[in-house]
Amino acid sequence: MEKKRKDSPSPLTDKMIFELLSRFKEIQLENVDLEIGELELWIQPMVGAMAPPKRVMPPVKPAKPTEILRTEFAPPIRQYPGSVCEVRLGATKAEGGTRATSFVIGGEKAPALHRFEATMPHEPIVALDVFDMSIPLAAPVKAHFKDVLEDPIAWAKLCVDKFGADMITIHLISTDPSIKNTPAKDAARLVENILQAVKVPIVVGGSGAPEKDAEVLEKAAEVAAGERVMLNSANLDMDFKRVAQAAKKYGQVVLSWTQLDINNQKKLNRELLEILPREQIVIDPTTAALGYGLEYSFSIMERIRLAALLGDQDLQMPMASGTTNSWAAREAWMKAPEWGPRELRGPIWETITALILFTAGCDFFMMMHPAAVKTLKDTVKALGGGGKTPPDEITNWVTMKV
Repeated sequence: MEKKRKDSPSPLTDKMIFELLSRFKEIQLENVDLEIGELELWIQPMVGAMAPPKRVMPPVKPAKPTEILRTEFAPPIRQYPGSVCEVRLGATKAEGGTRATSFVIGGEKAPALHRFEATMPHEPIVALDVFDMSIPLAAPVKAHFKDVLEDPIAWAKLCVDKFGADMITIHLISTDPSIKNTPAKDAARLVENILQAVKVPIVVGGSGAPEKDAEVLEKAAEVAAGERVMLNSANLDMDFKRVAQAAKKYGQVVLSWTQLDINNQKKLNRELLEILPREQIVIDPTTAALGYGLEYSFSIMERIRLAALLGDQDLQMPMASGTTNSWAAREAWMKAPEWGPRELRGPIWETITALILFTAGCDFFMMMHPAAVKTLKDTVKALGGGGKTPPDEITNWVTMKV
């Protein structure tokens, strides 16, 4: 018989297990093998202790709104510390000139179209362009003026008599030394003749040659003494003080022109204000046409107007736009069937350029196409209304016919 090892565990009997279970609530067995022949389990039902199942409610669908939530809205009314000065263009007999009418621009006390803050004091004025010599013109423009391109006086009369121009801008481009070098006294004589031919206020523009323009505008100011013409223009590249002094001596208005630079505009205006009162200065920050930097022109004009309303006295003058620059955009005049008929495309190009700058606060427009001029004036009248158009009509401007 094999001798039992001292370190081997003693087997547990049934009796020993029951004794241990009766003495302890819980025992832990290690290295135990259980051999079970048959196992029976008794599960007592606990019906009373079981909670009834929860009733699942179907999700509630939110009710569809039947009307827009109604609430009161009061537009934020703001009082601006500054305002734009008023500038009169042209002079009637009672005002010391010979014009049949005169116009006032400027006077704003709030941003453009902020009719909830202030009414539009004066509607913008539009001048049609006339040139002192025949120049290449876009076909849609040339179609209206082809018979008068060689006669600036007839051209000016056509603009007034047929197209109802508020004003005329006579561009003396033949005075450019690189073109015809027309003497200043001859150019001034043409200005004098145009003043006799038409009775609307006029703008006198040079050729863009800095040295010659100072002399030409000085002579033009002299022959138009008392007529309150606008001299186009004084800029930092020329002897602008000579132009300003001529305007002061003969009672004219000066167009202060800079190239999309608000700091240069302030600098030039500050220099001019040493010679002229604010009421004899109009600002031209330069018009870049639709597709060619229009958003930059808009931004500069808007900044100028807001600065003026906030009290910057160097910028508190009306603004002008050389909207004729729109015709330098090839999309306005090129033959391109896929772009649509240029007879419509060109005027639309000029109209959109003008309307966008009107919303920035522009007060004076120099334009070329009669249809563009009419569309601008009709739209301005509908939107601005001089404070007379009912607000409910203003809200329907998108669908109006022009």
